[in-house]
Amino acid sequence: MKQQAIPYKIYLDEAEMPKAWYNLRADMKNKPAPLLNPGTLQPMTAQELSGVFCDELVQQELDNDTPYFEIPEEIRSFYKMYRPSPLVRAYCLEEKLQTPAKIYYKFEGNNTSGSHKLNSAIAQAYYAKKQGLKGVTTETGAGQWGTALSMACAYLGLDCKVYMVKCSYEQKPFRREVMRTYGASVTPSPSMETEVGRKILAEHPGTTGSLGCAISEAVEKAVTSEGYRYVLGSVLNQVLLHQSVIGLETKAALDKYGVVPDIIIGCAGGGSNLGGLIAPFMGEKLRGERDYRIIAVEPASCPSFTRGKYAYDFCDTGMVCPLAKMYTLGSGFIPAPNHAGGLRYHGMSSILSQLYADGLMEARSVKQTDVFAAAEMFARVEGILPAPESSHAIRAAIDEALKCKETGEEKTIVFGLTGTGYFDMYAYEAYHDGTMQNYIPTDEEIQATLDKLPKVE
Repeated sequence: MKQQAIPYKIYLDEAEMPKAWYNLRADMKNKPAPLLNPGTLQPMTAQELSGVFCDELVQQELDNDTPYFEIPEEIRSFYKMYRPSPLVRAYCLEEKLQTPAKIYYKFEGNNTSGSHKLNSAIAQAYYAKKQGLKGVTTETGAGQWGTALSMACAYLGLDCKVYMVKCSYEQKPFRREVMRTYGASVTPSPSMETEVGRKILAEHPGTTGSLGCAISEAVEKAVTSEGYRYVLGSVLNQVLLHQSVIGLETKAALDKYGVVPDIIIGCAGGGSNLGGLIAPFMGEKLRGERDYRIIAVEPASCPSFTRGKYAYDFCDTGMVCPLAKMYTLGSGFIPAPNHAGGLRYHGMSSILSQLYADGLMEARSVKQTDVFAAAEMFARVEGILPAPESSHAIRAAIDEALKCKETGEEKTIVFGLTGTGYFDMYAYEAYHDGTMQNYIPTDEEIQATLDKLPKVE
């Protein structure tokens, strides 16, 4: 089939929506390393994890062998409000770049929360409700996850307590107000509400916070509040499992027109979007059925893949969570507050870290102003204002398309457009006013936090 016959937007029918999530770990020869109890340095058991997470989510977290998990009908019904999401052929961007490359993007911003985060938020809220819990606690960086979870909790009648990274709380008041509209309580982190928050503020007065700080507070609140559990929007195995719906839909849409991508690109903070997008394609790669170039794109201000160390580290700044083996900058690393996007987590998903260590995917970091230059170009030709996080993937997609222009190669590029940027105008304003800075941590700054990694043999 000729490429010209492909429509601008490829939609699946409701009947073609995935009925099961795909567990990439089932096809991994080298499984991701287990979470460790920080006290005993032994793998965390289901019983230990159940004090923090919902019971069924614990089972999903620990299962490395079951290839597919059926999506409950209640979750599938919720998905139908905004799924299947469109796979879009970026004809206008191709024309702008004058590239022979074929560019597609999977658009996850066509729901009220504005991002892909809702795919896992509704799943985690559903299992909390099924368990009979009163509510959940969580953290949020740029605000997409907190927004999605507050929406899911409102739908299911659960209480939702959100700890929002302080600099984002101040920079993105409208994102905060959407959460409150859905009934969530939103607290800037670190705060005086928790013991760990007070400790962090004492050690780092005036800190602008980090996801690691907010995670510590949310976990403490969950374990000290009867009828509550903690839920996380990225990093964990269970989250990447739920987000596989993105990749499954993408592959089904491409297969419909006989399109095989050469390059798949996703932004990378903790790994939820990237892991979900690449899941079925990486599965084929692991099984030896087909090969793809897979590129993770992260901010130069928080470069866990490209400048971090593959080691066991705490998942949070307060050091109350389990240890995960991942590419990390150290749990004490706090990104510069002028970084406008999310992607502020100090580590990376254990699944993606293992795949990267095995040489199955690439990673690159990009400067903030370069990201927003790509975002602006995309907005002007494709008509969507992209989230800063998504724009990291746009930057890499444009760069790869320009390489094709130089070489004359007609490669097919697919990237994830994780959401919209309508609550990120503070960042766009800084870019347009010329006040946006490209802060990149020094080797000495990164080494200082890496030197404090826990000693795990």
